[in-house]
Amino acid sequence: MLESSKVMTILFLLTFLVGSTSTVHGAQEVTYDGRSLFVDGKRDLFFSGSIHYTRSTTEMWPDLIKKAKEGGLNAIETYVFWNAHEPVYGQFNFEGNYDLVKFIKLVQSEEMYVVLRIGPFIQGEWNHGGLPYWLREVPDITFRTDDEPFKNHMERYAKMIVQKMKDEKLFAPQGGPIILAQIENEYNNIAAAFPGAANYIKWAGNMAVGLDVGVPWVMCKQNDAPGTVINTCNGRNCGDTFTGPNSPTKPSLWTENWTAQYRVFGDPPSQRSAEDLSYSVARFFSKNGSLVNYYMYHGGTNFGRTGAAFVMTRYYDEGPLDEYGLLKEPKWGHLRDLHAALKLCRKGLLWGSNSLQKFAPGFEARLYEIPENSICVAFLTNTNTKLDGTVKFKGADYFLPRHSISILPDCKTVVYNTQQVNAQHNSRTFNPSKDANTNNNWEMYQEVIPTSKGVKSKGPLELYNMTKDTTDYLWYTTIFNLNEDLPFRHDIRPVIQVSSLGHVMHTFVNGEYIGTAHGTKIEKSFVFQKPADLKSGGNRIAILGLTVGMPDSGAYLEHRVAGLHSVVIQGLNAGALDLSQSLWKHKVGLTGETLGIFQEDKLNKVKWVEAKSDTPVTWYKKYFDGPSGKDPVALDLSSMGKGMVWINGQSIGRYWVNYLSPLGKPSQYMYHVPRSFLKPKGNLMVVLEEQGGKPEDIKVLLVKRDNICTVVSQNYPAPIDSWSREDNGQIKMVGNNKAEANLKCAGDKKVIRSVVFASFGNPDGACGNFTVGNCHSTNVKKVVEQACLGKPSCALPVSAEVYGIDGGCPKSTNTLAVQAKCARTSDN
Repeated sequence: MLESSKVMTILFLLTFLVGSTSTVHGAQEVTYDGRSLFVDGKRDLFFSGSIHYTRSTTEMWPDLIKKAKEGGLNAIETYVFWNAHEPVYGQFNFEGNYDLVKFIKLVQSEEMYVVLRIGPFIQGEWNHGGLPYWLREVPDITFRTDDEPFKNHMERYAKMIVQKMKDEKLFAPQGGPIILAQIENEYNNIAAAFPGAANYIKWAGNMAVGLDVGVPWVMCKQNDAPGTVINTCNGRNCGDTFTGPNSPTKPSLWTENWTAQYRVFGDPPSQRSAEDLSYSVARFFSKNGSLVNYYMYHGGTNFGRTGAAFVMTRYYDEGPLDEYGLLKEPKWGHLRDLHAALKLCRKGLLWGSNSLQKFAPGFEARLYEIPENSICVAFLTNTNTKLDGTVKFKGADYFLPRHSISILPDCKTVVYNTQQVNAQHNSRTFNPSKDANTNNNWEMYQEVIPTSKGVKSKGPLELYNMTKDTTDYLWYTTIFNLNEDLPFRHDIRPVIQVSSLGHVMHTFVNGEYIGTAHGTKIEKSFVFQKPADLKSGGNRIAILGLTVGMPDSGAYLEHRVAGLHSVVIQGLNAGALDLSQSLWKHKVGLTGETLGIFQEDKLNKVKWVEAKSDTPVTWYKKYFDGPSGKDPVALDLSSMGKGMVWINGQSIGRYWVNYLSPLGKPSQYMYHVPRSFLKPKGNLMVVLEEQGGKPEDIKVLLVKRDNICTVVSQNYPAPIDSWSREDNGQIKMVGNNKAEANLKCAGDKKVIRSVVFASFGNPDGACGNFTVGNCHSTNVKKVVEQACLGKPSCALPVSAEVYGIDGGCPKSTNTLAVQAKCARTSDN
């Protein structure tokens, strides 16, 4: 037994040593110079994408990260969310969707890097900019200034996060994936408001460097980033707007390239094209850039109450991965091809000498050359937004579409043009689930307007200070008396006039709902005016005031206010009756919230009755079966007004359907339900409706991107994988140098079920709305069907001869356009 014990001990020590050696072997030093970062002594180009762990679910993380890698990314960037991790001072939460360590380790498992934006102020359209509410209650505090109370808490939190990362060996020198860390965020935007701004930034930078993480620190949009801290660019066109690093020893990094525009309730749809996004990246790398981060690569969902003031629940749905984690094409694919093209240029970009050659106005060539190794990389650029053109470069003619960049890794061969999209297109559809919409038996519980208990004060109290970010809701109630002689005219109805500092209010007079008013993201304060039926004797006013998230930006965040300001009754014979300094009572939150009636085990705390539509401040519930299959799930809430939804006790966020954009449509009416929230049977849906809607018309939908298209012309570059880069930096052809159209179904066991449209010549329109031109043959569809039907993917030549078309048709653009429909092999 003794000998056996010795053997076991030796085996244990050997195992330990092997493990230790492996960790040490994985350690990577991260440094930088004026050209790029060095990881493990090697330069590289970095393509990063923002994916916030808090805005998706743990079950979604692996697929999101995998798709990011397949899209050509080698890094993931995320904020660290202080108020998510320390909602109560000294009480920390790193569980579930807030498991930062698990998220980073998943990124590492895909052999990708991490850019960790600790902040701790982050903005990010996140509630309170990531700062916990309790920080507002620290005596004499001023956020983000040379203020000891704030600096003490900021340093304590930053140290805690850094130590947590160190304990898990997540920084690159420990063998982890974190290669950059960020302190503060876009402070230049507010610096002018604070006399001690320069001192604060210097302190923040020195404090961060002193944490000894072993990787460089960055500050976004901070021109005076101190010492070794790198100032980086945020924006849409950093290739032209970035003034550059504040020291020649620092590299040019782009930490936020906005893939679209975040949206608030009341906004119309917004987009940023794949062509414009790719142009901006190619431009940045052509001008000495070495790292770009897409903000957001996957936006996700502001679950619960996590969105900032007026920010929609859907976040950056227009990124390369949409809210549901599906590929948004052609954005995802066009950027993937761009990353591959830039990697072909890697040696020249990182070690070459650069030069600029100008042609006609708006036309130029930017070169990176290593003559002794015959390395030459060129970016042929047309900055004109309305003018196509041709340039002669190194003895050859190159056509440049408007606002485009052609990438030539060998100064001869165009492998990519930002305006010529080889990637396929797709469109998203929402289809009712047969399984989930069979039961429509709704029950309701109507909130009781409070009448007695509550915090009393002379005049209404400030809303944020009362709710302390634990709820959106605060009841304000008061009673006033009118004498029996009825001091108002019978031909004029009195008007209640309420001034509010924001964000929303629902008004009741003598128990009757009389109306709603709200502010906007730009102007949060508003005035509500509505006639009301009053009576002799006592009259009761009850106002449900609420916020739609806390502000996330600007100076003096700790002083922002919301809620009622003044209340006046107009139209009385005796004049206006000002109730602003009357006795008011306040009740924080709704009864249903306090009792937790959105959870299965707490439903019986109230009495539920058969549901009626259009009832204000009412809770609705029903059960439904989970949709079959694996497609993402959404709720169509277009029949509702404003409120929140819980599925099996988990909030999918705020909805606000009756806040219409200038186009007369809701900013958002489809709401994501993560698959992990659902069970196969008996799912509980609880809806809190504030104004009145029709819950019976809520639909559970399946989300698909099964409509796929390709639009490729004969003069486009060949697919990017037709070239490879050899170790000496030269590129070589590994396929044929001809344009090719590719279609691929995304999803498990999906194949091309039908070809909806196919034309070669001069087709017109866009995916979902193609029309044939006058250079067309019916033979095209037959050829495409033979090549694609029943297959998960297919490659199509872009050639008139293949489709039996007259290549001399005078109006032909030699373009192939195809629209196809994917479906699972098991679908009928």
